[in-house]
Amino acid sequence: MKLKILLVTLTSLALLAATPSVVLAQHEHQQHAMHGSGDAVAQLQLQDGRKWPTDAPLRLGMASIRAAFDADHPAIHAGKQTDDQYAALATRIDQQVKSIVANCRLPADADANLHLVVADLLQGVSLMRGEDTARSRHDGAALVHGALKAYGQYFDDPAWQPEAPMQEQ
Repeated sequence: MKLKILLVTLTSLALLAATPSVVLAQHEHQQHAMHGSGDAVAQLQLQDGRKWPTDAPLRLGMASIRAAFDADHPAIHAGKQTDDQYAALATRIDQQVKSIVANCRLPADADANLHLVVADLLQGVSLMRGEDTARSRHDGAALVHGALKAYGQYFDDPAWQPEAPMQEQ
């Protein structure tokens, strides 16, 4: 039995080593598209059919996160984002999340829903830093992408443009 497990593992590793990184990145991107978003944002709800209010610190922080993600998205999508680039993106996002949490003043229900977006952003940051060896850095970027899309769907940010440039490819 142990020999069988060892052979399956070695075969899997050999196939993985033989697969170009671009193909793997494309597969991961397709998996993200199929799964959508993270566990936290899947719980988001509208406020009686309306988007939640935002304030200036939230809008500014989310715009900064979006700009950082949009700048790196082509490399992430192409499978060319390096570990150092993922880590740098994670740091930029983490700094903005900390600023949002420190400065944002929303009504309690809106704040509770925002924390669902923040949870996926922070989980994405952790994964992009390589803190979970069971998941990839690309998985972290996919969580951030999903959180950004959810923010636009559930929060009233007049400057947020859902279609450009952050879009599925």
